[in-house]
Amino acid sequence: MAAKNFDLIVIGAGPGGYVAAIRAAQLGQKVVIVERENLGGICLNWGCIPTKAMLRTSEVFHLMHRAKEFGLKAENIGYDLDAVVKRSRGVAKQLSSGIGHLMKKNKIEVVMGEATIPAKGKVSVKTEKGEQELTAKNIVLATGARARNLPGLEADGDLVWSYRHALVPPRMPKKLLVIGSGAIGIEFASFYNTLGAETTVVEVMDRILPVEDAEISAFARKQFVKQGMKIMEKAVVKQLDRGKGKVTAHIESKGKVETQEFDTVISAVGIVGNTEGLGLEELGVKIDRTHVITDEYCRTGVEGLYAIGDIAGAPWLAHKASHEGVMVAELIAGESPHPVKPESIAGCTYCQPQVASVGYSEAKAKEMGYEINVGRFPFIGNGKAIALGEAEGMVKTVFDARTGELLGAHMVGAEVTELIQGYIVGRTLETTEKELMETVFPHPTLSEMMHESVLDAYGRAIHY
Repeated sequence: MAAKNFDLIVIGAGPGGYVAAIRAAQLGQKVVIVERENLGGICLNWGCIPTKAMLRTSEVFHLMHRAKEFGLKAENIGYDLDAVVKRSRGVAKQLSSGIGHLMKKNKIEVVMGEATIPAKGKVSVKTEKGEQELTAKNIVLATGARARNLPGLEADGDLVWSYRHALVPPRMPKKLLVIGSGAIGIEFASFYNTLGAETTVVEVMDRILPVEDAEISAFARKQFVKQGMKIMEKAVVKQLDRGKGKVTAHIESKGKVETQEFDTVISAVGIVGNTEGLGLEELGVKIDRTHVITDEYCRTGVEGLYAIGDIAGAPWLAHKASHEGVMVAELIAGESPHPVKPESIAGCTYCQPQVASVGYSEAKAKEMGYEINVGRFPFIGNGKAIALGEAEGMVKTVFDARTGELLGAHMVGAEVTELIQGYIVGRTLETTEKELMETVFPHPTLSEMMHESVLDAYGRAIHY
């Protein structure tokens, strides 16, 4: 079969790849996208979206138990795990098929199969119908990442689960061990704990949610413990002995190894970039610990070859991948986009309570040599939070004391994953405390706490 020629070949149809393809098509490029599994990638099919659907279920379930507080009656509260999973899969399917529609609408050719790059500007795809050859001046790698498997802690789908197994569970865990307390680990711990699993979280670092501001991590930890979770920090799972219907975990903590029995283990110990089998090393692409090394414009150093999203390293977030996709498409089309700055990308974790942050933590700002002003405001001081029955939480802001630049914002509590956007826009517009103080926040809203936290950084908080 003769090679088909395009302006751009995108390998991987996740939130990085499909967005890059759409933006390139909008800019008049002839685009083909290659995907080996599902349009929408991990995010839509096995990550961000289906987990949010499941976490919404656990949130509603939690509220049902609190019905009396709101003057409501709810008796014999229960759940049907199969129906919970079915809803989650339905949400994922709806969005994945939507991507197919977007590809057609933008006249992007879709090739389903395994891609390799035999030479610069060439992609060979192993499809059901045989090999298909594609050529283009530019290629975007958006192959994403997969769960890291540590020796002895490998997922088997029965007793030990990866995130995929946890999304289509064969049963409801009674006694659950979650290894790793990053966003993925803590979201699954939150979901299963709320549905009644006796949940233990083991974290190797000195605190859970280690990428967050220390004060926010500590606040979240307190809430998780209150909800019945057992949290072990500075602890390592040394080995798992798998038996019939049970796992014995050897957990090292404070210099001692203890054994505990669980019926289910979820391993959430990080991710590994999908760099194998593409022929990258032969092309001269530099790879460091499974991630492709790029410059700030996602260029790999090999002419016409770009890498975006999870394969190009931290932060491993869908919205980072999408923005890198847009940036690269614009660069290829001869425009002058701004590079995507990692410190301007927010992290959101959808546990209960939610956690969200952007920019530098208090400790990081100090370490970088800034003289800082820090403001805090608790949910308990906000009328809307109390009316919602969500009085546990806080908003924290970090400013450069010299210039008034907003260096970072950190939140824990109800709906903070939606609130954080206000501070992201502020940082993008290079706001100072002055503009934020002069902004009129509507009342009664949770967003008023953002205003109060800014005021507090300068000793001007009104309601606290």
